[in-house]
Amino acid sequence: MSFPVLEAPLPSAVVFDLDGTLVDSAPDLLPATNHALQQIGRDPVTLDALRGMVGGGLKKIIRLGAESSGDPVDDAVLDRLVAAGMVHYANHICDHTTIFDGVIENLEALAAANVPMAVCTNKTAHLARLLIDELRLTPYFKAVLGGDSLDVQKPHGDHILTTIRETGADPAQAIMVGDSIADVNGAKNAGVPVIAVSFGYTLTPARELGADMVIDHFDELPDAIAKVLK
Repeated sequence: MSFPVLEAPLPSAVVFDLDGTLVDSAPDLLPATNHALQQIGRDPVTLDALRGMVGGGLKKIIRLGAESSGDPVDDAVLDRLVAAGMVHYANHICDHTTIFDGVIENLEALAAANVPMAVCTNKTAHLARLLIDELRLTPYFKAVLGGDSLDVQKPHGDHILTTIRETGADPAQAIMVGDSIADVNGAKNAGVPVIAVSFGYTLTPARELGADMVIDHFDELPDAIAKVLK
C-alpha cells in the first residue's frame, strides 16, 4: 500500500463528515430505517431514496421515510420509530458498511504528517463512535462529535468549530471534508474551507453545493488540500 505525499502548507486539522464521506453506510441504514417503518405498516424505502435522506441522523431519515410513504407522523410516534430503528442499527451497524476507496491511505498520510483529524457528524455520537470502532478507524481521530454532542449540529458553524478545538488545533487553518449541503454550509458558517466529495449522499450534485473544491476520489485529497490552503 502506497501513501499519498502531503506537502506544505499543511492544515492545522482535518475534520471529516462520516456517512457518505468516509464510509458507505447506507446499506446498513436502510434495513434499520425499514425496520422502523414496518412498525406502523409503512412501505419500505429504496436504497437510492435513502441516500438522499442521509445527513441529519437516523431520526431525520426515518421521518423522511415515513413522509415518503404516507402522512407525517407525530413526535411521539416518531420517537418510538427512532428507538426501534436505533436498536436495529446498533445491532447491525457494520454488516455491510464499507470504507470508501483511498480513505485509509489518506488517513495514514495525514497521521504521518502529524495533522490531527476528527469526525463531525449529525449521526448520534454513540452510534458514530461504535461504527468508527467497528471499522477500526478509532486511532486516527482525536475527536468524534455527533449530532447530539452539542445543542447545535451542522450546518451550525459551532458544531465544526468545537470539533476542531477538541483536537487542540487552530480553526483558522483547518479544513472540513464532507458530502452534503449541511457540511458545506456548516463549514462556511464556521469560516473553514470545505472540500466536498462527489460520491456521497446528496440530492444536489456536489459541484452545486458551493464547496471550495470537489473531489471524485480520495486520491485527489492531497492536491485539494494544497489548493484550498494557498
